[in-house]
Amino acid sequence: MPMEEHHHDLTDDVGERRGFLGAMATAMMAGGLIGGYGTFATYAGRFLYPSGGDKTSWQFLATVDQLKIGSSIPFETPVGSKVVVARQSEGSTAEDFIALSSVCPHLGCAVHWESQNNRFFCPCHNGAFDASGKATEGPPAAANQSLKRFPLMVENGLLFIKVPTESVRGTREA
Repeated sequence: MPMEEHHHDLTDDVGERRGFLGAMATAMMAGGLIGGYGTFATYAGRFLYPSGGDKTSWQFLATVDQLKIGSSIPFETPVGSKVVVARQSEGSTAEDFIALSSVCPHLGCAVHWESQNNRFFCPCHNGAFDASGKATEGPPAAANQSLKRFPLMVENGLLFIKVPTESVRGTREA
């Protein structure tokens, strides 16, 4: 009889090991599924709800002394937006300068400064904007569309512009 009891104990041990290994395999499979679906959910969340972090930076433009009253310089942002920066008065603060998009909001044509008329002009449909970028004539005025304005900063005689560094879709604009 002692032999049968011993045989019975071995069968119990094998059954316990099999139960333990089955439980471990189930736990590992569940962990893998949770990890996989968790990763999928994370990427789906990033795609559907992108972070609204600040995608702008201050970029150096010129020294304050490089721009004389009435003069302007072109600038292209890291995402390809075209900007014109002009000096409007003799001071050396950000308020003495203006940075405006050089793209008409009506159809995307290039605007240029007409110093003789003290305005920005869009040749596509005779759109005109005053020195502050507000539409005054043509389709942009009818649609109340002004040129986009960019913030400027002067620090230690250096002129900086705050521009987007990433477009809405996260890719460079053409």
